[in-house]
Amino acid sequence: MDGNFATGRAPRVELDKTLTFRTVHEEVAGPKWQSLFHYHWPAYEPWYLAEGERERPSYLECYNALRHHMPELLDTYRTLCELAGGGDLSSRLLSLYRPPPYITGCSQAVLASATATVLARNYDYPPELCEGTILYTRWNQRRVIAMSDCLWGVLDGMNDSGLAVSLAFGGRKVVGDGFGAPIILRYILEFCDTVPEAAEVLARVPTHMAYNITVADACGRYVTAMIAPDRRASIRRVAVATNHQKKIEWYAHALASETLIRERQLSILVDDDATTDVRLISAFSAPPLFRHDYRHGLGTVYTAVYRPNEGCTQFRWPGMVLDLSFEAFPEEQITVRYGSRGLHG
Repeated sequence: MDGNFATGRAPRVELDKTLTFRTVHEEVAGPKWQSLFHYHWPAYEPWYLAEGERERPSYLECYNALRHHMPELLDTYRTLCELAGGGDLSSRLLSLYRPPPYITGCSQAVLASATATVLARNYDYPPELCEGTILYTRWNQRRVIAMSDCLWGVLDGMNDSGLAVSLAFGGRKVVGDGFGAPIILRYILEFCDTVPEAAEVLARVPTHMAYNITVADACGRYVTAMIAPDRRASIRRVAVATNHQKKIEWYAHALASETLIRERQLSILVDDDATTDVRLISAFSAPPLFRHDYRHGLGTVYTAVYRPNEGCTQFRWPGMVLDLSFEAFPEEQITVRYGSRGLHG
């Protein structure tokens, strides 16, 4: 079926909007995560119920779906549900099973060699709907640094085994029975070491919407998985992903998001033997990859760069760079302003 893609977690704004990004280091889920939950829950609850509570699965359905498809994640899920207060509604949302539909833009690309891998991406979305939380955790033995979504899901991230992941909307209106991609990415980072292991998860775990998931590891392996609820995953050794799957199916979104233009730009870059990591990363800071369409929710909120060989990541905005790693992860805040005149700190 087609989803109601007007659904959002907060009203869009026409004037300048500020977003504060926070780095949070808490290896075992506890008071810091609990504080984040209480801060964001007032926005998530109406979003989750926007189509009516009957449209959302019951707690038993959510629990059984996790138990069947991602059983290793259950202990973490139970812990977070308890920290959230053990409520029925919050526990259902935290499962990210059959959540309301939503769309993003996003561009992502891998530049890999025998000695180094770089995964870079732009996250294009309404700034007022982004959590802005960069979490450093160690919930299941592996250390994970990730940009958070839906309180514990992952928009993009990396683990200390040298595996990096990123998601982009797949450009199709179909909505079905499955999980939101952020929890699938969390599952991958918590329990996978390599691209082949991640690919198996992406082929097996059902998704509720169409996404393009790019995965890369420290050995130079990479794939992009085009996943959707109505057909088998297409997993190929493709280094570039924007917002369509093989062909354009949602023409209005494709035109507004310039998905073909961005894909072509990235393909030219990664196919050029002269392209360095510096050149690739710089391209994400300029049009057509960097987008200023904040009025329509398709502006670039941040650029992320992951270097799994080094255990390092960067989060970038015009004139600002935040360097983080598993060995150096200071807790700090950066406030960014988005609006009709562009983006600045």
